[in-house]
Amino acid sequence: MKYYIAVLMGAMSYGVLSTIVVLAYGEGYQLGEVVGSQLMTGFILSWLLALFTKFKQKRKALKTDNSQGSTASAQVFQKLTWKQCLLLMAAGTPTVITGLVYYQSLRYIPASLAIILLFQFTWISVLIPAVMKRQRPNKLMLLTLLILFGGTLIAAGFLEQGHGEINVRGIALGLMSAVSYSLFVLFNGKAVPTAHPAYRSAWMVTGGLILLCILFPPTFLFNGLIWSQLLVFGLLLGVFGAFIPSVLFAAGVPHIGGDMAGIIGAAELPVAVLMSSIVLHEHVSGMQWIGVIIVLIGVALPELYKYQISRSKSIYS
Repeated sequence: MKYYIAVLMGAMSYGVLSTIVVLAYGEGYQLGEVVGSQLMTGFILSWLLALFTKFKQKRKALKTDNSQGSTASAQVFQKLTWKQCLLLMAAGTPTVITGLVYYQSLRYIPASLAIILLFQFTWISVLIPAVMKRQRPNKLMLLTLLILFGGTLIAAGFLEQGHGEINVRGIALGLMSAVSYSLFVLFNGKAVPTAHPAYRSAWMVTGGLILLCILFPPTFLFNGLIWSQLLVFGLLLGVFGAFIPSVLFAAGVPHIGGDMAGIIGAAELPVAVLMSSIVLHEHVSGMQWIGVIIVLIGVALPELYKYQISRSKSIYS
């Protein structure tokens, strides 16, 4: 149960990011500065946690040495190889792509719509493995996709506003963020799952930070901008966007699987829409909330079906 709660809390923390980013844009900060300050904060916090974890493991290893010998100590403290570190760094790069395209979409479309588009990762993360394995979607998957598509149209306000007011560039960026986030969820569950979550998170954030520094050189560190209000936004984004989700996902996803992680990630949607409505004062109509509920039903449908099947088998067995 604790692994399910970990992924749930990680997804909910993602839900507050769009509101913080919109507020940062309102203060005049640019995309590279916003994402850069976020990852810098996440990088520092992740490695502090990793060093603390290493210190605790070494202390535990010393106690084990005294009682059981050096062989048991080696089992307590596990060191990652460079190959494993590079693999984790590569697995962390989709988080940067997600942040860049998602935050950029907030310049063109409301935060409540951007999160709905990002939220399409819930079915994309299930569809990608099916395509890679060349498996045709079954009837349940087709029904789920239909429900998600219809719910998304309603939640995005297409039925109320029509297509004339929709920004195509913002829509495209939002969908791109969903694809990259799906890759992050899938890679997260497969990249060195036996490693300690603190180490996995630290190396993944490191890989993302390196990629970001290549795309957007961190000039804000040297021109004094980091000591402005950007530091506050960076701390908030780093804690809720780079540190908490990375640690909790690294701890939970390997144990519950990418498919289930995509389902539990549904908590991100209502949190983000609620935050944009309360903090940013974006209008979210009753019809759009109905769309959000439909999307949540579509996300939960496959798991509810699996639960019903397993329950029926247990009753008749």
